[in-house]
Amino acid sequence: MTTAGSPAVVVHHRLHADFAVPVPWLRRLLGSRSGLELDTGGLRVRFGPWLVETPLANLAGAEATGPFSPLRALGVRLSLADHGLTFGTTTRGGVCLRFREPVPGIDPWGKLRHPGLTVTVAEPELVAATITRIVS
Repeated sequence: MTTAGSPAVVVHHRLHADFAVPVPWLRRLLGSRSGLELDTGGLRVRFGPWLVETPLANLAGAEATGPFSPLRALGVRLSLADHGLTFGTTTRGGVCLRFREPVPGIDPWGKLRHPGLTVTVAEPELVAATITRIVS
């Protein structure tokens, strides 16, 4: 049973990041500790040592996006324009997640907050559609 205004999620998604990283040692380093999980406990996105976690109620939306420029797509990036965060492994595309309240992610102290996170996943359209259903 769900109360009014609380999202109902009945599936558990474990979606692995799309690791088209041209450097094999980097792919091995990040691959074992990276991915996107979405379930009733919330959203968790791990990229090597970096972690973004938020409850479902904090999700504002998501869109599939890309392709990306190689200079802007690979690795961990902070947008100086809007403080958005990117966890990227490929130029092919990903999903842009928006949050109602900015979340910590890039710094270990949680001082810097991010209004959005772009992450490369194998099925960005699936992630975007799932999050859109949750926030609707």
